[in-house]
Amino acid sequence: MLAFAWRANGGVSATNEVVPGIFIHSETRMNPPTHLFVAEVDLKNPRLHLRVSRGGPDPDGPGTWQTTLLEPTKIAGREKFDFVVNGDFFLVNHVKDAEGTNSGYRANQWARVEGPAMTDGITWSTATNARPALVVHKDHSVTIEKLKEPAADDWEVIAGNVILVEAGAVVPHADAHRHPRTVAGVNATGDKMIILLVDGRKPGVAIGMTYDEEAAEMLRLGCREALNLDGGGSSVMAVRVGGQMKILNEPTDGRERAVGDVLGISVDQN
Repeated sequence: MLAFAWRANGGVSATNEVVPGIFIHSETRMNPPTHLFVAEVDLKNPRLHLRVSRGGPDPDGPGTWQTTLLEPTKIAGREKFDFVVNGDFFLVNHVKDAEGTNSGYRANQWARVEGPAMTDGITWSTATNARPALVVHKDHSVTIEKLKEPAADDWEVIAGNVILVEAGAVVPHADAHRHPRTVAGVNATGDKMIILLVDGRKPGVAIGMTYDEEAAEMLRLGCREALNLDGGGSSVMAVRVGGQMKILNEPTDGRERAVGDVLGISVDQN
């Protein structure tokens, strides 16, 4: 059962095993105002299956576009995911990034993701320059690497824009802007994946994190490697509760944004 136990002074909630093998922890902090969710995924649990899924189908075959935008919870419903977060940065023709009612991102728009992407062993996006990516290999191990395209032993690949933690150390970044964030990392033994969702752009409530702040957070959570996925209005974390996908955070559009791809997890039923 999903039930976060908030403390009146804005503290740490209880940790909940929302679905077998996925523990979700929520926290608020007052100085600075911060609201975050942490999902700890047991990579050794044979019931869990990590999968990358594009939003909708490739709209133009071998042309420029690779996917069509779709809301993450709708992707999760189609793919029968029990947990989902947004994925890579994406581009849509003649649409500029904006939030709320000004956001131009809508379902079914033709789009392309900026990094490499693979689903079920099939590559559907490559990059001109190597970009950080979360890689699920054919042997089910999970790593974070810089790739132009998936390798022969890869099975699922989803990319971000920058490495935050490398070999157990923070990778410093000059950009000090705070934004909503979605972050993925892996611990030193490779048996746990950490996904961090940070709300932001809500003055006095949740101001987001800088690259260095989220890197320090991932290091604190035990990550040896971590990368930054798409953020801003795209940042969303949802989990299946009572048969329905429930969004845990508060996306800045006031609703979940349609995106190019997602990282999802399905759980075998008993």
